[in-house]
Amino acid sequence: MDYIYDVAIVTAVDIEDESVKSLYDSWRDIKQDDDNQVYYEATFVKDGKQRRVITAKQKEMGMTAASHLASKIINRFRPRYIIMTGIAAGIGAEQIYGDVIVPDVIWNYASGKFVNADNAEITFGDIGFLPRPVAIHMDSDILEIIYSIKKNPDNEFFVHIGPMACGNSVVANRDVVSKQIHSLFPKTVGLDMESYSVFYAAQNSTEPKPKAIVIKSICDYADAEKSDKYQKFAAYTSSRFAKYLFENHLPY
Repeated sequence: MDYIYDVAIVTAVDIEDESVKSLYDSWRDIKQDDDNQVYYEATFVKDGKQRRVITAKQKEMGMTAASHLASKIINRFRPRYIIMTGIAAGIGAEQIYGDVIVPDVIWNYASGKFVNADNAEITFGDIGFLPRPVAIHMDSDILEIIYSIKKNPDNEFFVHIGPMACGNSVVANRDVVSKQIHSLFPKTVGLDMESYSVFYAAQNSTEPKPKAIVIKSICDYADAEKSDKYQKFAAYTSSRFAKYLFENHLPY
């Protein structure tokens, strides 16, 4: 078995899906008789050859839906690369709205055990948390490409590379960030609800395995000021950086 599609793009919510759909005018829908998920495909030209890209949106937010959709796309369409684009919280230093985050490591900060506060170093009132974080690393060849893009004068995006924390809950409280995330991985630069599952699905799929890339842009800072104001802008920079990456820099 060989790769069928060159790129697959996975999104979690409407605003991310709409931004990806705006990348091309040539999207056409693909419906499967045995699957109620609707997929869309388009083409682009790279190295004189027509390349195929497919996209789909999760039916709900979170890691379970992300893992399910990523696995279906991998098994049905065999993409060479699977890319998750969209929005995330920025929790690193010197970040502004619309900055792009490309994680070199994604870890599940919610993995652990809730206990009595007396039995844990991480506490929230009477509740204690014993973390059992698990992490997945980005492919080293892709990471090298991302670092080279940061230095490329043609690159119009400000890119942060570092760990991404992933969990199933929306976070709008910096105590969670400081106690449960930065206390374990101090250099974590982003926070989202799906990315770990896309990496996991790709790295544990059958052959040929795709290479997974997460590209999320900052729409808030996981604090009490969290709002939807910059989501559209963040979705835009995320999808545009993804297109810049796969049309100009990824090998096929």
